[in-house]
Amino acid sequence: MSNLTLTINQQDYEFDNLDPRTTLLDVCRHHLHITGPKKGCDHGQCGACTMLINGRRINSCLTLAVMHDGDEITTIEGIGMPESLSELQQAFKDHDAFQCGYCTPGQICSATALIEEVKQQWSSHVTTDLQNPNGLLVQEIAERMSGNICRCSAYPNIIRAISQVLEKQVSNSSLVSDNAPNDKATDVTISGIWSPPPSEAQIGNQSIIKPTDYAANAQGERS
Repeated sequence: MSNLTLTINQQDYEFDNLDPRTTLLDVCRHHLHITGPKKGCDHGQCGACTMLINGRRINSCLTLAVMHDGDEITTIEGIGMPESLSELQQAFKDHDAFQCGYCTPGQICSATALIEEVKQQWSSHVTTDLQNPNGLLVQEIAERMSGNICRCSAYPNIIRAISQVLEKQVSNSSLVSDNAPNDKATDVTISGIWSPPPSEAQIGNQSIIKPTDYAANAQGERS
C-alpha cells in the first residue's frame, strides 16, 4: 500500500508497508509499543481501547489505521504521564477510581471527551431538556460513560472523579439550566452494589427520585 502517516500524541509516524487490515489499536500496541490503550474484548464492547480522534472518542479496536491518515490521534500517554498528570487523571487518583487499572486508560480517554461534549451541550440518551442538558447529573455521567466497562466495579468513584472535574470546568450558570434538578454525582451517598438513579426519560412523567431517598433504599440491596 502507499505510505501512511499517523499523528499520535503530536508525533508523526510513517508506515510504508502496513497491512491495510491492521487496526489502530494493533498499530499502537504492536508496531509502536504505545501500550496505554488496552485490548480487552477486541469487539468494541468494553471500551478499554478508547482513544481520541480529533477530540472524539472511538473504540480503536474497530477502526483501521489506514482510515486516520492526517487525523490527530490521542492515547492516554498524550493526555498525561505519571510525572505530569492531567486534572482528570489526578481526580481518578484522588478518588481511587480504579482497582486493577486495566480499563483506566480507556475510562480517562472517554471521560476527557465527555467533558468536552458537556461543554458543547451535547445531549445524551437520558437527556430530558435538549435545550439545556445538565451534564452534571449522575444519570448523565453514567449514561455517557456506559461504553466503558469496569469489571472491578469502581463506577461510584469513577463518577465522583469525573464530576469533580466537570464542576470545576463547566459554568453552572451558563451551561446548566437553573430549573434542572440538583442531582449532582457528588450529592449521592453510594455504598454497596450501586447503579445510578433513573432519569425522567426512564420513569416517564414521575419526578426524579431524590438522591438521598435512592441511597437509603439501595443500602444492602442489589440494583
